[in-house]
Amino acid sequence: MSGAIRYCDRCQLIKPDRCHHCSVCDKCILKMDHHCPWVNNCVGFSNYKFFLLFLAYSLLYCLFIAATDLQYFIKFWTNGLPDTQAKFHIMFLFFAAAMFSVSLSSLFGYHCWLVSKNKSTLEAFRSPVFRHGTDKNGFSLGFSKNMRQVFGDEKKYWLLPIFSSLGDGCSFPTCLVNQDPEQPATPAGLNSMAKNPENHQFPAKPLRESQSHLLTDSQPWTESSTNPGKGKAGMSNPALTMENET
Repeated sequence: MSGAIRYCDRCQLIKPDRCHHCSVCDKCILKMDHHCPWVNNCVGFSNYKFFLLFLAYSLLYCLFIAATDLQYFIKFWTNGLPDTQAKFHIMFLFFAAAMFSVSLSSLFGYHCWLVSKNKSTLEAFRSPVFRHGTDKNGFSLGFSKNMRQVFGDEKKYWLLPIFSSLGDGCSFPTCLVNQDPEQPATPAGLNSMAKNPENHQFPAKPLRESQSHLLTDSQPWTESSTNPGKGKAGMSNPALTMENET
């Protein structure tokens, strides 16, 4: 993303983009999302779809149990059930199913939002760094393409527990592209940003040497006891001024 080589000191391996080292598993995980203690495994590129389906299936199961047990739970509070030991089981089953339904619905909703933005849990807390700087939506390709990155191109396989995610886990498409070399460069240089009609930000093309007064200034940089920011004509040198300001 940023062009820098990422190296893992623990695994002694080069880490591709979006890869992180898990301190619990003690290994690097491709497109790591988080370490889940409930499944005792890391959630990443190879099993993120299965984790989402696990949440969806579990949520549907808990909702089904709560719905079928609701009528007996109402009879329990209205003393409509006979005095048996089943009262405790009905109450415990309903409360357990209801609580797990609430927690699973919030967790599943959060990960659905992450999928729609093509983010991981780690990237939601810390924005990824690209060549032009940090961008929290740098991997977002649009809702439809973001869904396909996780579930695949074939919609008939989306709800089935089979691996259909796109890519190899080492390289990922981004919404950032280089500016068209035929277009004139913006005078702001590297810090300026160009926008397309869809309001996506793109890194601007750097100025050529002939277009930048900082690169074409033939006056050498000299140090003297006088003010170094003054030139021969009493004007400040823009290169030295920038150096002093930084």
